Amino acid sequence: MTINEKKWYVVHTYSGHENKVKANIEKLVENRGMQDVIFDVKVPTEEYNESKNGKTKVKERKMFPGYVLVNMMMTDESWYLVRNTRGVTGFVGPGSKPVPLSEDEVKALGVQEKLPEIDLNIDEVVKIKSGLFADFTGTVQHIDNEKRKLKVFVSMFSRETLVELDFEQVERFY
Repeated sequence: MTINEKKWYVVHTYSGHENKVKANIEKLVENRGMQDVIFDVKVPTEEYNESKNGKTKVKERKMFPGYVLVNMMMTDESWYLVRNTRGVTGFVGPGSKPVPLSEDEVKALGVQEKLPEIDLNIDEVVKIKSGLFADFTGTVQHIDNEKRKLKVFVSMFSRETLVELDFEQVERFY
């Protein structure tokens, strides 16, 4: 069983053990160095309003009690690790054959890929790889990990100009 494609799979757990299962899988992945095969584990939740004694509070609840989502490449080793994690009763699918979620199902659940943060610091010099300022170098002034944008001072015509760039447009200048 080797499918070298990163997909989301649904894992059935004991009800109420979803967060424990998530933590256990993450710990096993870290301990066994399997970050290149198992990428992310999520317990889908939703916010709701609860009114009590005339006061409204925003609370969070699990969308699918008894289920955890795992983003992974299906290999014998990754299947074994997840399947034998304490609290897991099995993958969702016929028999022992896990069935990945379709792209539409993943989007409907509101699951977003965990994007890596950029390994740069303020005042670090970067080279611009693409766009209008390709091949220029500049100094990082601001990093926005949420929007995946940088603000960089680029020297043009002997003047410093602040430009906004995507993470993918720059690389560390050596």
